[in-house]
Amino acid sequence: MNAPFPPVLPTYNRTSLSFVAGEGAWLTEASGARYLDLTSGIAVNALGHAHPELVAVLTRQAQALWHVSNLYTIPAQEQLAQALVDATFADTVFFTNSGTEAAELALKMVRKYWYEAGEERPTILTFEGAFHGRSTGAIAAAGSDKMTKGFGPLMPGFKVLPWGDHDALTAALDDSVAAVMLEPVQGEGGIRPLPDACLKGLRDACDRTGALLVLDEVQCGMGRTGRLFAHEWAGIAPDIMMVAKGIGGGFPLGAVLANARAASGMTAGTHGSTYGGNPLACAVGAKVVEIITAPGFLEDVRRKSANFRQSLEGLVAAHPEIFEGVRGQGLMLGLKCRAPAIDLVKAAQAQHLLTVPAADNVVRLLPPLTITEEELAEAVVRLDAAARTLA
Repeated sequence: MNAPFPPVLPTYNRTSLSFVAGEGAWLTEASGARYLDLTSGIAVNALGHAHPELVAVLTRQAQALWHVSNLYTIPAQEQLAQALVDATFADTVFFTNSGTEAAELALKMVRKYWYEAGEERPTILTFEGAFHGRSTGAIAAAGSDKMTKGFGPLMPGFKVLPWGDHDALTAALDDSVAAVMLEPVQGEGGIRPLPDACLKGLRDACDRTGALLVLDEVQCGMGRTGRLFAHEWAGIAPDIMMVAKGIGGGFPLGAVLANARAASGMTAGTHGSTYGGNPLACAVGAKVVEIITAPGFLEDVRRKSANFRQSLEGLVAAHPEIFEGVRGQGLMLGLKCRAPAIDLVKAAQAQHLLTVPAADNVVRLLPPLTITEEELAEAVVRLDAAARTLA
């Protein structure tokens, strides 16, 4: 007799850990053991676990109103949209429940813009190593066999270019291109930042051809790199940007930010979401944005991250047989490994330290932005102990 199919669809390779509580940068397992969390739910818990201000605002909103749908004006949604417009390049915002949904709207927005402009621009340029979510549109945009195998036929209209290949981009970016879509720092792809000069050059190239520049800041946004959004380091602005993960501080929330030009085709009835922008999510999101944009917050992230990176460079030097180098920016860092990255993840877990693997044999370090200097120092101690077990 066949074994019963599991009640939870088995699409994840889960560990046996089961966490029951969290506070700040720490998680408590069902056994009572405490773990230092350098995953933040994969860059989601930007302000750590059970942040008291987020708990308070969520509790207040939950006691007042949960859901009314987008048939009505939602004050918390208006507040959060205005805060994002005030803090960014954007003229307008649409709220979603996830990064994948944000990616789908970004693609629709590009297509609708060129349709309304009366131009045939069939191609969206993307880059190998990208991750834009797991919907059919998002996997077609990324194009990797790992995500697309078995899910064809794929949505047409994407051309995937080698990461960092300027010549290939120059050759491909002509008047048939509708948009260029990329992550300023690839997360799943192995913590690979695009150099500021390249991002500036890409913005200039899009301006010359009229193509829209679409940035996916789902993982690298919301203060993760030490600026509110990673593209700010290059001094440029996109036309469309996808946001999620950290914006809800752990509550499901995503958004598409756009300038007036890019959003001009999205009129009433062209897109919608039952849950997107609900009062609960937007009340929490507004508080997250308020905290991250408060004076001194991002300066503190940059200071802590500089010291953390310096310590990690020392760790790499002490274990050249395990590590190759440190990548990334702010508190979005990666350890490029010589030993199998998954072995380091498991060894760190044995030291009660949580990390997350990525492509290119990289271990991602994505602590809460609120983590303390002492906790970062403790993380390095535990990484050192983990590395010693692999030597």
